[in-house]
Amino acid sequence: MPSFTHNGTTISYLDEGVGDPVVLVHGFASNKETNWVNPGWIKPLKDAGYRVIAFDNRGHGASTKYYETERYHIPEMTKDVIALLDHLKIERADLVGYSMGARISAYAAAHYPSRVRSASLGGMGINLTQSVSSGNRVAKALEAESAEEVADPIGLSFRKFAEQTRSDLKALAALSYSHQRTVPREDAARIRVPVLVVVGTKDDIAGSGEELAELIPGAKFVSLPDRDHMRTVGDAKFKNAVIDFLKERP
Repeated sequence: MPSFTHNGTTISYLDEGVGDPVVLVHGFASNKETNWVNPGWIKPLKDAGYRVIAFDNRGHGASTKYYETERYHIPEMTKDVIALLDHLKIERADLVGYSMGARISAYAAAHYPSRVRSASLGGMGINLTQSVSSGNRVAKALEAESAEEVADPIGLSFRKFAEQTRSDLKALAALSYSHQRTVPREDAARIRVPVLVVVGTKDDIAGSGEELAELIPGAKFVSLPDRDHMRTVGDAKFKNAVIDFLKERP
């Protein structure tokens, strides 16, 4: 996989297809393969006529790992997206983010509107704008000697997922302790690029997708029946909703 370095941070990415660029921003404890390649996102987007770019967020996959919480504040992680666009000489791109990636995409849309053509926010409703109380519980689960020592169900689910993705548990723990991984309500409310919000009806992490769509001017909301936070990622209806949205946006 190609990579580039900016301000000491190396970012690994893939770049396939031709057409308007779509940048895929993965969620916490995931990576470009787990979040996008394996669930089958690349081919449908390429077939629809888009250039598809996916990358590993800092602390994930093949990108640089940091062990200081301040390295994972949303503004810092968003700079990696903008640096990737600069590296690839892309003026504007459509962003598709999932969970933590949705927060990064929304922040980019609010603070770098000239670089973002649209933002599709999956797996994240109104909790995009507020701290998730499970952050410290997840961090402690990641710091435990083994998964068997973790009693908290939410912490255990993320610990198991992080182990499945062969993630750096120490780096993810540092990220989990960051309570500045949210997008302020006033930032979300000032987004003016086209926005799509997609949340499963059984997602107990995202918060209300309708409420987030009401907060962002002109945002469109799509609900996925019987999908929780983990199963929304690969849902065909999610992919189709994003592709339809990309075709309809100005």
